[in-house]
Amino acid sequence: MSIWEALAVFAAGIGAGTINTIVGSGTLITFPVLLATGLPPVTATVSNALGLIPGSVSGAIGYRKELRGQRRLVLRLGVAAAIGGLAGAVLLLMLPETAFETIVPVLVALALVLVIFQPRISAAVQRRRTREGTHARSDGGPVLFGSLLLASVYGGYFTAAQGIIYLSLMGMLLDDTLQRLNAVKNVLAAVVNTIAALFFLFVADFDWTAVLLIAVGSAIGGQLGAKVGRRLPAPALRAFIVAVGTVAIVQLVLR
Repeated sequence: MSIWEALAVFAAGIGAGTINTIVGSGTLITFPVLLATGLPPVTATVSNALGLIPGSVSGAIGYRKELRGQRRLVLRLGVAAAIGGLAGAVLLLMLPETAFETIVPVLVALALVLVIFQPRISAAVQRRRTREGTHARSDGGPVLFGSLLLASVYGGYFTAAQGIIYLSLMGMLLDDTLQRLNAVKNVLAAVVNTIAALFFLFVADFDWTAVLLIAVGSAIGGQLGAKVGRRLPAPALRAFIVAVGTVAIVQLVLR
């Protein structure tokens, strides 16, 4: 790796850490850069997964205020993230590279629709609960656990836009602010990346130079993303999610 390639990977790591903390899809920054340096796709994927762990942890620390009072929820959903992340990592080594290429843009598009209409849907659900005298489950119930598990399978496989899918699911099934849900999303992303990377350590090849550059860059980006993301009002954060998700869909379709 030349010095210019190394600088490009480091800068991509900062960008990915920042974007991942605010919304997700940072892999769409780092992955093409790693491919451009000549890394094979699978090596680039596993190196990226390991390198982004410090960024996810850094982002979660940056959102620690919003995580207060959510320990039980994080632990419950963290189990789903861990199981799904491991399954996705296994699938990465078993399935052809094109396995998810058709379904991924559809998943991201559906997640964006849910993010856009989530306030209206949540209000409608709340009115129905008021009429029926019922209350939302604080942990989202088995529906959220199962759907997050499936989303984490995808996350362990590729990770691009997994944060958007997490936010859309939690926004639909949990009665909480978008910023607090974003804090949980950062922890879940850290769990998926860590579990997948630990599995890859034993069965796949890494480019350790790329891992180190992305790790340092993403850790810096995680703090930057937390500072920016926590200051965004809900409508602005929602708009940013939609903008990033739209770019993600275009990139995924054109790959």
